[in-house]
Amino acid sequence: MSNHRAADEAAIQAVLADSYKAWAAGDADAMVADYTADATAIMPGSLRDSRDVIRQSMALAFAGPLACSTTVNKQLGLRFVGTDAAIVISESAILFPGETEAPDERKVNATWVFEKRDGHWQIAAYHNSPALAPAQ
Repeated sequence: MSNHRAADEAAIQAVLADSYKAWAAGDADAMVADYTADATAIMPGSLRDSRDVIRQSMALAFAGPLACSTTVNKQLGLRFVGTDAAIVISESAILFPGETEAPDERKVNATWVFEKRDGHWQIAAYHNSPALAPAQ
């Protein structure tokens, strides 16, 4: 990997770390600070079609069911698509107060799409799906 790509990879990982830190702080504004204005987030049963909509839904969640929660995240892969795009694959789960480990049924696989705009890496899209298929 060239030094340029190493710097890009580090910048992308810093964006993710900031997002995870903002989640732990329950700070919806900081969580979406590195999202593009036209970002999308797709999770089972929902489509959030802009940074503002994502921020609003996270603010409500942090004030309600996700209050005092954190996340655990494991990067499974990162690949660049051209010079200004990257895809990160991760496994994540929400930890609720008092938990040190998430049950398998709460784990998700996620795809993060990054775009480099004006020299800064931003999250353009996020999608997650349960890591395990539901029991039949």
